[in-house]
Amino acid sequence: MSSTLIGIRDDTVDGLYSPAKQKAANRGNYTSRSALFLRRAPQLLAAVKFKLLLAFSLLCLAIFLSSKLSSFMGWIPDRASLVSSPYRGSYTVLINTWRRNSPLKRTAAHYASCVGADAIHVVWSEIEPPSERLKSDLDRAVKLKSWRPDIRVEIEENGGGGSGRFKPIDEVRTDAIFSVDDDVIVPCSSLEFAFSVWKTAPLTMVGFVPRMHWLDLDKSGGVFHRYGGWLSVWWMGSYSMVLSKAAFFHKKYLDLYTNEMPSPLQDYLARERNCEDIAMSMVVANASGTPPLWVKGKIQEIGSWGTSNGKGKEKRNECLNDLLSFYETVPLLSTNVKIVNARQEWVW
Repeated sequence: MSSTLIGIRDDTVDGLYSPAKQKAANRGNYTSRSALFLRRAPQLLAAVKFKLLLAFSLLCLAIFLSSKLSSFMGWIPDRASLVSSPYRGSYTVLINTWRRNSPLKRTAAHYASCVGADAIHVVWSEIEPPSERLKSDLDRAVKLKSWRPDIRVEIEENGGGGSGRFKPIDEVRTDAIFSVDDDVIVPCSSLEFAFSVWKTAPLTMVGFVPRMHWLDLDKSGGVFHRYGGWLSVWWMGSYSMVLSKAAFFHKKYLDLYTNEMPSPLQDYLARERNCEDIAMSMVVANASGTPPLWVKGKIQEIGSWGTSNGKGKEKRNECLNDLLSFYETVPLLSTNVKIVNARQEWVW
């Protein structure tokens, strides 16, 4: 007859399960973990302090580098000017015209439709004054587009001369001047974006037409400065000027250009009609110590090609070198910064 031995587990016997023992063991584990945490707490606190100190140092360094880079790129806000001007949210359109009445009327009407335009002034560069009919046509064209801008015709003394396009105008109420040729149309959206860029850098020129210069050798081995058009900018990836045919600058440069420029330089510009835009670039660069800013944007030219094409390049080279001879050092500064509207770019 077989028998079965049944073992009964005694909770008091070592090695067998006991709820009381398990609770005591758990309390021991918790105690050991707490002790370990307390021993490591100073190390963890030191690590947190180090990370916070490192983050703060990096932030300070970023702010410092940003300020230095901003100064180099022209981002030096003229806060006193921007705050004090009641018209800091708008700009004055300054249209230079010469023997192109039909494009002038179209251009004036277009810029009258831009919401940021406070007024439109036309610089008349011909010997004969504008006809009353032309004035009436301009007024009618502007009123059809916008009720806000006023338009008046500025007549240069002595009838013509490129230097007269930058004469100070007492009636200008805005700090910002948008200088444009009578055959250049910039879409209002692009114009407003460029104006927003200029407000961050009111001491420099902000425009749509970049140009550059560099040192070169002539046939006799002499050194001279060569003027480069758009293809040179595209090829080299840098520029040192933005032309006043479509550019923003502060109105104080009108006074600086007209009233503080040396007489020999003014006489030269009066003789050489096609050099005034290069001269203005030098005036702004020399006064601000900053390079210009090129804003990417599509512009439409409804007139003829400018002097930067074909044989006109030689004339531009001559202008550039003649103007630089009036300065002790070259005021123009090169940069490779191109401003784009991130809302209109797929990759940025």
